[in-house]
Amino acid sequence: MSATKNNVYSVSQLNSEVRHILEGQIGKIWLNGEISNFSAPSSGHWYLTLKDAHSQVRCAMFKGRNQSVRFKPVNGQQVLIKAAISVYEPRGDYQLLLESMLPAGDGLLAQEFETLKLKLAADGLFALETKRPIPDNIQRIGVITSATGAALRDILHVLARRDPSIEVVVYPTQVQGAAASQLICQAIVTANQRMEVDVLLLTRGGGSLEDLWCFNSEHLAHAIYNSALPIISAVGHEVDTTISDYVADVRAPTPSAGAELLSKDKGNKAEKLALLLSRLQQGMKHYQLQQYGRLTQLSHQLQRHEPQRKLQQFEQRFDEIQMRLENALQHKLSRLTLRHQQLHNRLQQRSPINTLKLETNRLSYLHTRLTDAMQHKLTQSEQKLFNAAHQLDTVSPLATLSRGYSITKDIDGKVLFDSANIKSGDEIHTQFAQGNIASIVK
Repeated sequence: MSATKNNVYSVSQLNSEVRHILEGQIGKIWLNGEISNFSAPSSGHWYLTLKDAHSQVRCAMFKGRNQSVRFKPVNGQQVLIKAAISVYEPRGDYQLLLESMLPAGDGLLAQEFETLKLKLAADGLFALETKRPIPDNIQRIGVITSATGAALRDILHVLARRDPSIEVVVYPTQVQGAAASQLICQAIVTANQRMEVDVLLLTRGGGSLEDLWCFNSEHLAHAIYNSALPIISAVGHEVDTTISDYVADVRAPTPSAGAELLSKDKGNKAEKLALLLSRLQQGMKHYQLQQYGRLTQLSHQLQRHEPQRKLQQFEQRFDEIQMRLENALQHKLSRLTLRHQQLHNRLQQRSPINTLKLETNRLSYLHTRLTDAMQHKLTQSEQKLFNAAHQLDTVSPLATLSRGYSITKDIDGKVLFDSANIKSGDEIHTQFAQGNIASIVK
């Protein structure tokens, strides 16, 4: 089947279209995995691979996002991430663009909380119009909490101080642990069956996210929503927030504040204002959740046309090229260093200094040999001279003269060997060992 002109893509067009499809249809996801190949170039962006036992996916977390991460990721660390699926167009690789990152232990509970909150909000359990009004003339309060907890003591103390006429019915239950959520639901059901109180105060003291987790149950959320009795949620400290706070008709920041709210003086405008403020806050939270859902939809649509995403593609491409360039420069530098060392070694081998040193050593050796030869030759010459002098001394006339002999010469200096060669009146000269004399022959 031949392709028509209209469905022939360039590679760039294909990668761009795939990116738009992934970003527009899948949107944001939560993912748990192990970090590997983590790198943080000078641009401030992070690049890593998220993997499990069988698969892996490339990830990028840009500078504006990773500044909110409160720990330094390391290879081998288990994390929970929130990310948008995208495509890195220059390579055609699909990747995750990370928006948040939490250590796996803390992150799983936080992710479950956010997921359940969005689900219940979508189901209408947080809607302001479903909130039951708190009765004006409260005669009896039902308290759902631990019978031995500090929260109950604080509530009784506040009620005794503000309005001793109010009766308190305690529905004791566990407020921590795996079975606590179901027991709290049973307490709500019991209170609704008896209908012996005007309002319910669901409460406990502060604790960690794990300690308060029983108040984040979907089953409990529906029990609160379906209660005929109005319910005030006063769980933990002011900074703690649970699902029960969103579903309840009113949220009080602490157990004592809940007791004060229920024992309020009608003439106390400040307390009435606090109640209105609490309802306003509930409405604002519900409105924020609605707008957050709308914002998420618009964000998905915007991602298809967002210039920042294209800029992020270029930034990632720049980081990739920069890292490749650094690796290439490092490799080139290593090769040049090795070449320089080789040339240095060869130059050292052929250096005039080495030749000069070698010739100096050779000259010193020859000088030593010459000195030895000259000394030997001088010794030999001295010995020969001594021997020659001895031989010469042996045949020397002087030696003969020293033994008492003499030499007689005529006037011309010729040695006379025969007396017949001289006559009377001739002058002769006699040589002794010491001195000589002249004589006239008679």
